[in-house]
Amino acid sequence: METSRVKSPEAVVAGHICLDIIPTFENSTAIDPGKLTKIGPAVISTGGAVSNTGLAMQRLGIRTRLIGKVGDDTFGRAIREIAGSDGMIVGKGQTSSYTVVISPPGVDRAFLHCPGANDTFRAADVTDAALRGARLFHFGYPPLMRRMYLDGGRELVSLFRRVKRLGLTTSLDMVMVDPKSEAGRVDWPAVLRRVLPHVDFFLPSLDEMQVMIGNRPPAAIAAQLRDWGVGIAGLKLGHKGLYVRWPDRERIVPCFKVNVAGTNGAGDATIAGFLAAYLRGLSPDDVMTMAVAVGACCCEAVDATSGIRPWNEVRRRIAAGWPRLK
Repeated sequence: METSRVKSPEAVVAGHICLDIIPTFENSTAIDPGKLTKIGPAVISTGGAVSNTGLAMQRLGIRTRLIGKVGDDTFGRAIREIAGSDGMIVGKGQTSSYTVVISPPGVDRAFLHCPGANDTFRAADVTDAALRGARLFHFGYPPLMRRMYLDGGRELVSLFRRVKRLGLTTSLDMVMVDPKSEAGRVDWPAVLRRVLPHVDFFLPSLDEMQVMIGNRPPAAIAAQLRDWGVGIAGLKLGHKGLYVRWPDRERIVPCFKVNVAGTNGAGDATIAGFLAAYLRGLSPDDVMTMAVAVGACCCEAVDATSGIRPWNEVRRRIAAGWPRLK
């Protein structure tokens, strides 16, 4: 599918976008300060919710428009070349966001991140014209977008209120925050109480929510999010699976077994599988199954998108008895 021009989109994915620079490691190499560490070639790809979830949805056959903000620099040109230029806003004189992903095998990931132009993204950057004809709107990573979390999340709430008023199904995703950072000092429970009444699907990770609203088990957190007004609350549990609290049920599904090359973007891919299955009219159980299946496919590649397989291929893999983790 051509990513530079998406006509009549079924979905719009907006929010944080960056360039990922991912050094490759042949084994679990220790990185010692003051010493030279030999590594392999770097994988260059786009990252952030817009790229990870949006491109995954395109690979799953959903016509998806990507809306993000980049600078007029070399990294910005690379992002537009990879992710497409149709919905990319170019900030004159601004720096494009980039992330150095340190992910040796068998070791949890570490990130060196420059937010760049994402900090200037505002609600008006998502125009009504860009949303026209779409059925679903997904927004990701407001904690890495300064203007979206300032003033109690005023811009974020304004955006979701308008999109919901236009009749689209809405989806929101978060990202882990450093409690010592400016974003970490935001009153996130207050922000969520304001925005979640305008959100149909909220699918953050359990770790993110435990930092933002308190260290409680998944069922208790999901119940709190439902009380704050979200339609459906889900929590990504890493290798332990996906928990979702629907209006009339709650369920957890396990992950599928794969040879893990990397986990970069797996959470975003899980959301892509969830939303693609919802748009195709699948049952809640099948929606959750597709979510963890697409997330597992993502883990078979070092970067966030090249492991994503076409919709029918994923469905066949599940039907053939793809084994799951316990």
